[in-house]
Amino acid sequence: YVSEFEPAFRLECKAIKKVRDEMKLKNVIPMIPFCRTIKEAKGVIKIMRSEGLKRGKNFKVYVMAEIPSNIVLADQFSKYFDGFSIGSNDLTQLTLGIDRDSQKLSKSFDERNLAVKRMIEMLIKTAHKNKKKVGICGEAPSYFPEFTEFLIKCGIDSISVNPEVAIKTKFLVKKVEDKIKRRK
Repeated sequence: YVSEFEPAFRLECKAIKKVRDEMKLKNVIPMIPFCRTIKEAKGVIKIMRSEGLKRGKNFKVYVMAEIPSNIVLADQFSKYFDGFSIGSNDLTQLTLGIDRDSQKLSKSFDERNLAVKRMIEMLIKTAHKNKKKVGICGEAPSYFPEFTEFLIKCGIDSISVNPEVAIKTKFLVKKVEDKIKRRK
């Protein structure tokens, strides 16, 4: 967004501004993908501001947490973004160095790997310490109820799942949250 894609990003910013200002859809929250460095974060926010999109009480900007640098530097990314959305597929791929589409390696691809889970837990703790929300939009919560339970125990703020498991997941969330409340 801050290099060769900047012209396209500026068009996206104009579209968001139009949706918010003309269509009055104030609940649109942009989410920045693959923001690798703090320098890129600053650049993205600067471009958005120059297009009339200024972060504040009425305008939030989230960042995808799909790169290990987003987790390791979550305290610094928190200064530029209002929340995080974990992309568990990319985060797993980049944490484990496994291309999930590789026929040779795809069997080793698993979001439930301890390294990935520790990254997610670290992000949630750091984000919450900095008063930022964390959601997840990967596939793992749709396929692995135990992974969803792990996320709830870590204190994740929102979970996105495939439509066919949405109701089942709501019941699971309620059950796990009730169990946590009873322990307190």
